[in-house]
Amino acid sequence: MRISAAPDSPDALDSPDALAPLLAAVRDAVGDVPALLSLARDIGRTAPRPGEGNTARLWELLASVTAVDVAAGRVLEPHLDAVAILAQAGVERGDGAADRTTDAAWGVFAAEGPGLRLEATADGTGKYILNGSKPWCSLAAQLDGAVLTAHLAAGDPASGETGSGGPSGGRAAFAVDLHAPGVSCETPQWTSRGLREIPSGTVHFDGVSAVPVGGTEWYFQRPGFAWGGMGVAACWFGGAVAVARDFSSALAAAADKGREPDQIALAHLGETDRIITAVAGYLARTAERIDAGELSGSGAWSEALRVRGTVVAAVERIQEVVARNMGPGPLAFNETYGKRMADLSLYIRQHHAMRDDAQLGALTLKGDRSW
Repeated sequence: MRISAAPDSPDALDSPDALAPLLAAVRDAVGDVPALLSLARDIGRTAPRPGEGNTARLWELLASVTAVDVAAGRVLEPHLDAVAILAQAGVERGDGAADRTTDAAWGVFAAEGPGLRLEATADGTGKYILNGSKPWCSLAAQLDGAVLTAHLAAGDPASGETGSGGPSGGRAAFAVDLHAPGVSCETPQWTSRGLREIPSGTVHFDGVSAVPVGGTEWYFQRPGFAWGGMGVAACWFGGAVAVARDFSSALAAAADKGREPDQIALAHLGETDRIITAVAGYLARTAERIDAGELSGSGAWSEALRVRGTVVAAVERIQEVVARNMGPGPLAFNETYGKRMADLSLYIRQHHAMRDDAQLGALTLKGDRSW
């Protein structure tokens, strides 16, 4: 799937020779989470990392995998994000889970929830001990490790020490082995039709050792936080392209049977094409700016909010016009199409809608804009 503005080349990630076998493997693994995690581990060994010159190729990979199956993209993206986070922090070789970066299946757990709190206390050896609970931990029981955020314990006598490069006060990121003693994963009652194979439950930590990843607030302040958020948007975009392909294929199949599309259907297909073309161009330009070092400062998060909001609006519009044209039949009887629509509808709810726009508006009012 083309996001990069560069011309085709034999080794491009979205060239048939490079991506076709991978996408075929993804297609064969749909619904099989262990197989998808195995593919994620394999891909993570060679996939580009954001900000290292091939960001567009990374986003093409994420979009292309998600276009095959939204849940597959939902498995791949956090693994690649975790590997990139560890590399950005220089923790590619460390203790515990961080010592198996290329061989482990990783997740990223940064969500907070009411009534739940995860605290980290320095143990005096450069490591930290985790106690508490973390919500929205997707596939935790099937992962090997996670990069997660935790609050530095109030009154921790070691919280002022930074000689080991560890955090001091506030909230920080840690690498943790999810197979370690003291880790327990709840099995959530996942009633959603969307992303049924990727339930997100609460994980409890009772005296679990963890390795610090960056300093206090580093996780949120690094430009990679914004880049990772845009990588998720690339997945959303791939899901929207797949929905658009469903629409185009349905119109073509009907035409082959003598039912030519009317002007309304053609107008909606044309609108869909305009949206996809515009968003692909925007992602390509943004990826180029990341690699050029233009989005490594304070403006990175503003751009992430623009990208994510723009992609979500595109996804919602494409889903709306396609659903109106396709009608209830495919939703009721086409498993692939119905799954894709349900998976994508849930996935894009990671965007905070008007609250994210309000955050962007506040930054815009301060002058962080190009117009």
